[in-house]
Order: sequence, then structure tokens, then C-alpha cells
Amino acid sequence: MEQGGFHGRAAGGGGQLCPSDDGRRQASRADNAAADVFRRSLASRSRRTYESSRFVEVPAECDILRPRRSSLLVQSQRVLVLFAHPAVQKSRVNRRLFAAAQSVPGVTTLDLYQEYPDFQIDVRSEQARLLEHDVIVFQHPFYWYSSPALLKEWQDLVLEYGFAYGRNGTRLRGKALLNAITTGGSEEAYARTGHNYFTMRELLTPFEQTARLCGMVYLPPFVVHGAIRMTHTAEVERAADDYARVLAGLRDGRVTTETAGSFDRLNADLTALGL
Repeated sequence: MEQGGFHGRAAGGGGQLCPSDDGRRQASRADNAAADVFRRSLASRSRRTYESSRFVEVPAECDILRPRRSSLLVQSQRVLVLFAHPAVQKSRVNRRLFAAAQSVPGVTTLDLYQEYPDFQIDVRSEQARLLEHDVIVFQHPFYWYSSPALLKEWQDLVLEYGFAYGRNGTRLRGKALLNAITTGGSEEAYARTGHNYFTMRELLTPFEQTARLCGMVYLPPFVVHGAIRMTHTAEVERAADDYARVLAGLRDGRVTTETAGSFDRLNADLTALGL
């Protein structure tokens, strides 16, 4: 299987250990343009209608074919959820969230630990998968202020120089990235007065900078705090329902940099988010 090589390891892993000056200049330019590219993709993409989980393309110019008031009419963004949990059988909240993601029509889901139990990631296959989608969601527990090992390995290999960043590395430009995470600590713990000191957005800075370097738009995260203390089924189901609504909003183009930019996390207030 394709391994990508050391040259594909961005920010630590051998070979090109960190982005070059050229890469940093590219990130600065791309950061200003990425949001505009993402917005244009929302405006120009063909409309799609769907019945169950099957999509049928309707060309954007064929207004006469387009129902005006149907709830099935969506401006579709292709959403990919990459799920990483090394002990999903022991997880209650993350497992239910992933099931909710799998239930949303038009959303692609992949369990990385199921796909790559030996950590032998098919780099070219994963890169092709990224190119087929507009919104990338990293769903995972927040282990030691980061992601589980396989998702980190996936980033090191798949987001390689010349594909995701660096000279000619523009293949992901204009796409959107966000994290969907669970934490053991409460929301109050992620503050200057809490035992984690830093806010969640501050702790997610490496992911945000990864998005910037790749010319992607980084959206606020979906965060379920205090997951280990969720003892009531109703709490878990509410979180799963919120997650499904956010994914549907991303798919339909209702969650954008304009609508979500002022939120610390996407599920802080779904009504205010327009969901």
C-alpha cells in the first residue's frame, strides 16, 4: 500500500520537518482567499435533490426544474466524517455520535480504526477521498489535547507536501475543516480559571493552523463536554441529534463562515446558527 514517504510528513515526522518559507507565504496568501473560495463553491455548486440517500443532480441553470418550496431542495456540500476512536466499543457518546452521522443522507463516514487496524494507511486512496468532498470533519475524543494516534498518523501521511501544502500543494484549497470532539472535562474546565487553563479554541490551534497551511477554511468545532459524566440516555441522544443537525446544515450550505464565525463551538446555540 502507498505509504507517502517521509517527505509527506508535515510538521514533524522526518524529511520535510516543517513548512518552508515558501509554504508559510503560501499559507498566508491562501488564508485570505480560502473563505472566498468556500463561499463561491456554495454559490456555484449545482443544486441537488435527494430521495432517501440517493442524490439526483439538477443543473443550476434549469430553474424551471427546481421546486421552489420543497424541503428536499438543498445547496449540497459533500461532507466527509473521519472518525477516530481506538476503543469505540467502550465509548458511549462517540459511538452514538458516529451513528448519528451515518444516518444523515449525503454525508460520507469512515471509521479509520476499522479501515486501518494495522495503521497501514492507503495515502492515495485517502487523498482521492478528500478531493471528492468539500467539508472534512475530524470526529474523535480529545486525547491529551489532541487526537488519537491513528488520526495523527493520517494527517502526517495524507496531508503531504505537494498535495496539501508547499509548492503546487493546493489541492485542498477552499475546502472546510472542523473538529467534532468529546471531552472528559466540563466546559468550565477549558478556561483561564479552569484546570485546563486554555480555551478549547486555543487548544485546537494546531488543527486550525493545519487548515490555514492547506488553504482551507477552519470552522468552529462541535464539542460535547463532560462526556464521561453523561449517564442519562436523553443527554446522549440530544448531543447526537445536535450533531446530525449540524452535519445536515453543513451539507445544505446553511453553516458557513458567515453564520458560524462568531461561535466558539457550533453546538453552542443551534437556533442562533439557523438550525
